Amino acid sequence: MVEPILHSLPRIPQRQEKLWQVAQELEAVFLTEMLKSAGLGETPEGFGGGPGEDQFSSFLIREQAGAMVEAGGLGLAEQLYQSLLEREK
Repeated sequence: MVEPILHSLPRIPQRQEKLWQVAQELEAVFLTEMLKSAGLGETPEGFGGGPGEDQFSSFLIREQAGAMVEAGGLGLAEQLYQSLLEREK
């Protein structure tokens, strides 16, 4: 038996929640790159923490960007979310 197409589509609230999560993730990625460009996480010349610090600084920057988004961010996630909702119509 073939399932109707409507049963395979996600419900609207679930779909909107997924779009919101995607929009927040995109803002976090954007903020991560901006923080890297600003020099956050770079080891100062005189006080280097070694190769381990360099390897894990990207994780720290990513978490900081995620925390910024959860605290409201730049408003980019909201704009992305609205754009994604418009595309769904």
